[in-house]
Amino acid sequence: MGMEEKTEYGADQIQILEGLEAVRKRPGMYIGSTSIRGLHHLVYEIVDNAVDEVLAGFCDTIRVILNKDGSATVVDNGRGIPVGINHKSGLPAVEVVFTILHAGGKFGGGGYKVSGGLHGVGASVVNALSEWLEVTICSEGKLYRQRYERGHVCYPLKVIGECDPEKTGTTVTFLPDKEIFEETVFDFNTLKQRLREMAFLTKNVKIIFRDERDEEPVEKIFHYEGGIKEFVTYLNKGKTPLYPEVIYCEGTRDDIYVEVALQHNDAYNEGVYSFVNNITTPEGGTHLTGFRNALTKTFNTYARANKLIKETESLSGEDIREGLTAIISIKIENPQFEGQTKQKLGNSEARGAVDAVVSDQLMIYLEQHPQVAKLILEKSILAQRAREAARKARDLTRRKSALDGLSLPGKLADCTDKDPKNCEIYIVEGDSAGGSAKTARSRATQAILPLRGKILNVEKARLDKIYANAEIKAMITAFGTGIHDDFDITKLRYHKIIIMTDADVDGAHISTLLLTFIYRFMPELIKQGYVYLAQPPLYKIEKNKKVWYAYDDLELNRILTEIGRDQNNKIQRYKGLGEMDADQLWETTMDPEKRILKRVNMDEESTSELDLTFTTLMGDQVEPRREFIEENAKFVQNLDI
Repeated sequence: MGMEEKTEYGADQIQILEGLEAVRKRPGMYIGSTSIRGLHHLVYEIVDNAVDEVLAGFCDTIRVILNKDGSATVVDNGRGIPVGINHKSGLPAVEVVFTILHAGGKFGGGGYKVSGGLHGVGASVVNALSEWLEVTICSEGKLYRQRYERGHVCYPLKVIGECDPEKTGTTVTFLPDKEIFEETVFDFNTLKQRLREMAFLTKNVKIIFRDERDEEPVEKIFHYEGGIKEFVTYLNKGKTPLYPEVIYCEGTRDDIYVEVALQHNDAYNEGVYSFVNNITTPEGGTHLTGFRNALTKTFNTYARANKLIKETESLSGEDIREGLTAIISIKIENPQFEGQTKQKLGNSEARGAVDAVVSDQLMIYLEQHPQVAKLILEKSILAQRAREAARKARDLTRRKSALDGLSLPGKLADCTDKDPKNCEIYIVEGDSAGGSAKTARSRATQAILPLRGKILNVEKARLDKIYANAEIKAMITAFGTGIHDDFDITKLRYHKIIIMTDADVDGAHISTLLLTFIYRFMPELIKQGYVYLAQPPLYKIEKNKKVWYAYDDLELNRILTEIGRDQNNKIQRYKGLGEMDADQLWETTMDPEKRILKRVNMDEESTSELDLTFTTLMGDQVEPRREFIEENAKFVQNLDI
């Protein structure tokens, strides 16, 4: 026995000495990356610790503040991190939490039943990757403080004052380390989305998010007593719900707490988001499988029993999930994550737990609300018919393509190089611009696909209609990857897909339609960074036979200041691509040496917000669209959707 204890103690010592240095050497292992995503993870880690206090029943308000000096502060009114001495290390517990890797109440010891936190690495990793961090704790009428710099303790925990004996809580302020992160400026919108998500998932918490970096501070308060039911309502706000109320199921099976909220809308896309201990699981996993099984099984059983479909018939899960918005949120003691990016739940018991809770409660709901059940099933039956029609259309195109060696669309001017790495395709709106682009291009590596008029808004159309649309068919064949289940990224014919539209409102609408199509049918293209927006110039400035181009008003002013503002300046504002001749188009928008391209980004972790963005911009409801545009107008300089 004695020997074992010794070796254990030795390993602990080594961990204390080396732990935080290892984090600084390989930060990516602990927070995913040192990009802006990793930067935001620091905030989530500290907020997750506060949410754990909420889940344990000791905290109801969390404040997150972005300070003028670039640091962030998280305040909670939980129990306060313990200040007593931790017998194993002989240090105050709070110092252990911030300086020793894998310490904290989440590793057994019953401190927390379930907890969020990435892998429970939390506080010490944030500390290791910050230039400085200060923690202040209010406990038993005293205020305690400790400061660290790059993970090293500046002074022993000390009492700095008194506080209300009735109150407890923890305040953590940290400044991310510029030596570690490529980017150290927090993005208000990204944090806002994640904090809103956390408030939806934890129904009894109020999260106050404040940005004090500008002259005018901005504050948002997230507090949703309806929890994930309100989340579904929020995600459906640009759509028309099929029935008024959100269906809600909750229960505990095998120590797994399951919560599910769902509501169908009259659109055709499925928006199902799953979470484990408040962490998003973009790749789904066993909890999602359990939900899908329960949904398909329960609706088919109900439909057969009520003679809405024949005994021999069955609806597929895809049909039942058409136009469904749902949130699956489970709390589980030891989550196991799988996959490259640890975004997929692997616990097999979660499947059974979700399946059981949803099957029981959904059946009761359907029996009590036959009208709602009928609406959902009628929509599913229509979906099934449309899917059959789409399959026939698809088989037809497949057979055709097998016969004639997959002929490329007639209007595509393809490039001669056959290595996709060197090739790019410009999707150009309108014939005149298409003509100039074909003349201007570098034939070896640049292909041009002109589109006529507005393409179909895929948010409002079923598959059969989408397959029949000439513009969409042309894009699918040109890209070569196929869509949906047939999608194969290795068949992609161009490593840059560049959307080139006029720099006006119509152009913006067309590029949004194109992005919506790609996002819904070939999201991998965006995820892997193959989709770009061309930036045509807004102005052409001529003076004494010299020419400059300006891509926005700021640049125009800069050029005018440089060359002098006088009557010799000829300024032309381009209304569209068609106004440029081939040479100008090449020089400003297509020449790889000089052009400006914007890559379209997609953050895995906020797909629910991305879906909402597309619905808001492309759906039928005018009000949410106006709100969205007003709220985001000031961010439009960098509209990387």
